[in-house]
Amino acid sequence: MKRIILISALVLTSAAAAGSLIVSSERLSAAAGLPAPTSTPSFRASKSPAAALNYAEYDGVPLVRTEARWKKMLSPQAFYVLRKEGTERAYTGALTDNKKKGTYHCAACGLVLFNSDAKYDSETGWPSFFQPAFKKNIVEKKDNLLGEERIETECARCSSHLGHVFDDGPEPTGLRYCMNSVALKFSPAK
Repeated sequence: MKRIILISALVLTSAAAAGSLIVSSERLSAAAGLPAPTSTPSFRASKSPAAALNYAEYDGVPLVRTEARWKKMLSPQAFYVLRKEGTERAYTGALTDNKKKGTYHCAACGLVLFNSDAKYDSETGWPSFFQPAFKKNIVEKKDNLLGEERIETECARCSSHLGHVFDDGPEPTGLRYCMNSVALKFSPAK
């Protein structure tokens, strides 16, 4: 155990010195001479990253990938929004006008984010929800990028940018989770 902690510390120190803030569990395991860990059970690595969707509260196990790997897995538009914190143009997303029953998942890792019962037309041009499926599945962070304070939303599992949350939504929460359509994968109810 001491060997793993010491090697982990060396890998983290080396990564920090090299300017890399991303340290994968694969690198830590390789440095410790251990087999690589398996992915989070609810996500299966594939060409389509959200292929394995599940309806569950976040289990606390982060999904860490290099930006190069994300770039290979995601479309250019999805990479721009999810990994570079971009925004798709209003009224261009495939899910903006979706009225089907089902669940909305992170397009990068498959974690459930919203239920269709919480979706409403905010007339903003982006899919909007008044509450997440599980509060624990979305991380909220301050965002001052445009000179005004906003609250950015990220996937709790893979730290992908989803959109922003505002306090001008409908009852019962008064919140508007304004999401980029390309950041979501819709799973119809069965």
